[in-house]
Amino acid sequence: MSRELTVAVIQQNAWPDKEKSLAASDEGVRAAAGRGAKLVLLQELHATHYFCQYEDPALFDLAEPLDGPTSQRLEALARELDIVLVGSIFEKRAAGLYHNTAVVFDGARGRVGQYRKMHIPDDPGFYEKFYFTPGDVDERRSEGFTPIDTSVGRLGVLVCWDQWYPEAARLMALSGAELLLYPTAIGWDKTDDEQEQARQKQAWTLIQRAHGVANGLPVLVANRVGFEPDHSGVGSGIDFWGGSFVCGPQGELLAHAGTETEQLVVTLDMEKSERTRRIWPYLRDRRVDGYGDLTRRYRD
Repeated sequence: MSRELTVAVIQQNAWPDKEKSLAASDEGVRAAAGRGAKLVLLQELHATHYFCQYEDPALFDLAEPLDGPTSQRLEALARELDIVLVGSIFEKRAAGLYHNTAVVFDGARGRVGQYRKMHIPDDPGFYEKFYFTPGDVDERRSEGFTPIDTSVGRLGVLVCWDQWYPEAARLMALSGAELLLYPTAIGWDKTDDEQEQARQKQAWTLIQRAHGVANGLPVLVANRVGFEPDHSGVGSGIDFWGGSFVCGPQGELLAHAGTETEQLVVTLDMEKSERTRRIWPYLRDRRVDGYGDLTRRYRD
């Protein structure tokens, strides 16, 4: 007998105005819950515009503590709707110490965990190393690449740039994650030609579907949409491409969004991972005795 779970991915615009952005998140979550979703994933930094396009110390004022106003609002929403809700905040952990943090709320239980982004990019238009410190690696405190237990299952939550690294997905799977979730903020530089834009988006979709295949797990991906200018006037801005999706444990696309605001709602068969892994036993056949050099930067 299958165990079904209805999940949702919210794809939305975001603005510098937190109230406007959070109102859009609220609307999307309520719509998804109204369609039966018990697990809802919001995109990366959904409460604000993508401010990492340039470096400005004043933008640290956007950050909040882990239990700040944005988390309180998301917690209340999850409690009201009796859902598991995965949101995203710019976290102020201490003076001068900030993280890009996914927060997980589980109905009446409140906040049940958080994941601090581990891989931090630093590229034109994505100057995240200026703002974010990587999450800690401390297995004793269940940090790093550690799933979060909820009433709907064990969630392997990762954030954006983490999605390009098979090691991160594998470690979540090896720790018993039942789903992989990727809140994301990615888009095109408007100076790229159409062919390059297509290659980038295809690679982004492909790598995450491959994590589902390699680990026999469903994958949920939430990306933002809309053009967001570089308010410093130096860059050309980012055209966020949307394309949020849900895929199954063989990488099969179950729902795939376009380039506008959208809520994807999908009912997953949570027993399919077991059936898939019996046919494709990657975990059984791993040569763990030969992978030691993966902890090195490069094999010279």
